[in-house]
Amino acid sequence: MLRYIARRLLLTVPLLVGISLVSFLMMHMAPGGPIGAGTDLNPKATAESRARLKAYYGLDQPLHVQYGRWLGRMATLDFGDSFSPDGRPVAEKIKERIPITLTINVLSMGLIFLVAIPVGVYSAVRKGSLFDRISTVAVFTGFAIPTFWLALLLMILFGVKLGWLPISGISSLDHESLGAIGKLTDRAHHLLLPVLLAGFGGLAGMSRYMRSNMLEVIRQDYIATARAKGLPERAVVFRHAMRNALLPVITILGLSVPDLLGGSVIFETIFAIPGMGQLFYQGVMSRDYPLIMGILTIGAFLTLLGNLFADVGYALADPRIRQGS
Repeated sequence: MLRYIARRLLLTVPLLVGISLVSFLMMHMAPGGPIGAGTDLNPKATAESRARLKAYYGLDQPLHVQYGRWLGRMATLDFGDSFSPDGRPVAEKIKERIPITLTINVLSMGLIFLVAIPVGVYSAVRKGSLFDRISTVAVFTGFAIPTFWLALLLMILFGVKLGWLPISGISSLDHESLGAIGKLTDRAHHLLLPVLLAGFGGLAGMSRYMRSNMLEVIRQDYIATARAKGLPERAVVFRHAMRNALLPVITILGLSVPDLLGGSVIFETIFAIPGMGQLFYQGVMSRDYPLIMGILTIGAFLTLLGNLFADVGYALADPRIRQGS
């Protein structure tokens, strides 16, 4: 197992370089640029000033030279300085935003798995029951409703009409003057709607995945054998069936790792939350190449890391895979 993990980690390096190269080329092929974003609407901007800005940011060099410089900095975990007016290091900007985005997405993923797995298992075991039919209708309704539209409706209802929950930011203006419990409560009020909406779409999909997997597993011969031996139904369902039904869910969990940092663009923009999603959106709109490349590289690394976690989870859940590796 350790040899397998070490081999996969070594393969991560060339894959990460290849992904970063494709991202770098695609980013520079996109229309517009950081110089145009800052000078096109400025009537005083001259050709000389644009040329000086290109030279200052190193954009006058060939693409392979620019990529080589960026890759050299990345070898030392240096993302460079942002092209934004503040000129701050990209690493500092990302470091400020990571805790907020991680908090929202970890809580939403926890909500998804705590609710979706039991719902999917119960729907499969009680196929055709009233609960199964109601959950099926609810799930397809969840698939059909656009999340951003639902977010606006909930903001109007709970924030504007009822005034129960705040609709922007992550803390109140008097947050610093509150006690420890008051700060925690204030932060929870601000994060409640974003967390629920972030988990809304995933909850619908995950429960359907779990239901279909359980329906396939409980039809297998070894489940019938376990029941014929007189094992309690609870042991058959949770010890034998659910463990094998979780294997595809582990894959989905591994692929969800990149969303911990980059999957909150819509929610953070709607709720004005200063997280990684909002930072990435601002970087794309201003063509901030170092910032975009920094976030894309982290996302690519998390994708590869998520695949590794999924493979390890497979091996832990299925002894046959562990013995084969």
